[in-house]
Amino acid sequence: MEVYDPDNSIEPDAWLALDEATQIDLVWRYHAGLDLDMPVEALSVHSSIHVIVENQLALGVNLLAETVAKLTRQGLDRHEAIHAIGAIISKDVFDIIKGSTEEFSPVKYRRKLQKITAKRWLKGQY
Repeated sequence: MEVYDPDNSIEPDAWLALDEATQIDLVWRYHAGLDLDMPVEALSVHSSIHVIVENQLALGVNLLAETVAKLTRQGLDRHEAIHAIGAIISKDVFDIIKGSTEEFSPVKYRRKLQKITAKRWLKGQY
């Protein structure tokens, strides 16, 4: 795999065969080519979150593929669906870092995946 395109599904075996640094670099290069007004450090974090979501999809984590399908049926493109799921993950990680919660809860994560809709995501309610 030499190019990453978040609007197209990845081939799980090819994606998982890459080491994490390569995955992050592929995602970083894709976003760098979009001419975004994003500092390099933010782009690195953004790329890492993309990789977490793509890895979960490739591994078949419960509800991930269904959530992407739901969000795209509701009008988001795949890339934006990845962002919506990534925002859930980012918020959970931030809550752990700031001490609001002690550990990641797979049960709560699944509930958030079930609850997220394109409309809620676009309103910033995730």
